[in-house]
Amino acid sequence: MNTDALERISPIRLPDLLRRMPKAELHIHIEGSLEPELIFALAARNGVVLPYASVDALRQAYAFTNLQSFLDIYYAGASVMLTEQDFFDMAWAYLERATADNVVHAEIFFDPQTHTARGVSMETVINGLHRACAKAPGALGINATLIMCFLRHLSEEEAFQTLEQAMPLRDKFIGVGLDSSELGHPPEKFARVFARCRELGLHLVAHAGEEGPPAYIWTALDLLKVERIDHGIQSVKDAALMGRLARDRIPLTVCPLSNLKLRVFPTLADHNLGQLFDAGLVATINSDDPAYFGGYMNENFVQTFAAIGLTAQHAYTLANNSFTASFIDDVQRRAYIDRLDACFDSFA
Repeated sequence: MNTDALERISPIRLPDLLRRMPKAELHIHIEGSLEPELIFALAARNGVVLPYASVDALRQAYAFTNLQSFLDIYYAGASVMLTEQDFFDMAWAYLERATADNVVHAEIFFDPQTHTARGVSMETVINGLHRACAKAPGALGINATLIMCFLRHLSEEEAFQTLEQAMPLRDKFIGVGLDSSELGHPPEKFARVFARCRELGLHLVAHAGEEGPPAYIWTALDLLKVERIDHGIQSVKDAALMGRLARDRIPLTVCPLSNLKLRVFPTLADHNLGQLFDAGLVATINSDDPAYFGGYMNENFVQTFAAIGLTAQHAYTLANNSFTASFIDDVQRRAYIDRLDACFDSFA
């Protein structure tokens, strides 16, 4: 994209550009897109009694102080999911919202252990989610794939069991990740299961450096051999790590409103996304758990740009990075970037 063309884009038009530009989302927990209204609808459908009197009462509980306080409510919300149709409905609701935000490609995290621990089968989880992903290109014009995450507060043995349960459905997910409570659960805890996933040809990602130290990012890279770091914002505390991430072009899937909601930063203006840019890192913007953290993709873009003063050049780089970091082939990547260029040309 021509730098002169980017400089011609008026700052007044920037919020509209952010909303309209095509983008990929690479850090979205599908269970974290479960809006209170859908939680109550599924609870009624499945006869699940919730510990909240109303949708409003549930929303008022979204006053998190840290990652764990969020996860407690997150797992309670997931308890309403029992049937394949429930998982389809949850994924479809997200895909409709993402399409409205001009997300054209999504790589969706899901946590099967959250559900299999409640007696829901792996087939129910994956088939429901995959059915929504398969329908989305024709019905909505969005491409979507699945990444299965292991819960890091559980054991590696349980992760191996989860992988074994998922293998008959291997064609329905493209990779594995690592999420849940970070502190006290370093990536190396899962080195053997990630090595096995690598042998199986799965893409590898991991949450590291959200609340955990830069050391977790190092071990995710060197021991798990991940291709992307989810979050990674604590990398600014380690100059050598910043150099490594920039040199090796390791993408970071940054989630600004999530970081604000979980009090990683006191205000959005304090977010270090600008530092990541200045250091030459391949940063992207994502929504993480949008139903809980106050915003889907466009809200993350618009609020973050307003808070830290980013420009049209940053917007183009972020969207371009999202496609560069996606697990797609070069033909698809080029097609998305061509659409991105056309959008920016229309604003220049």
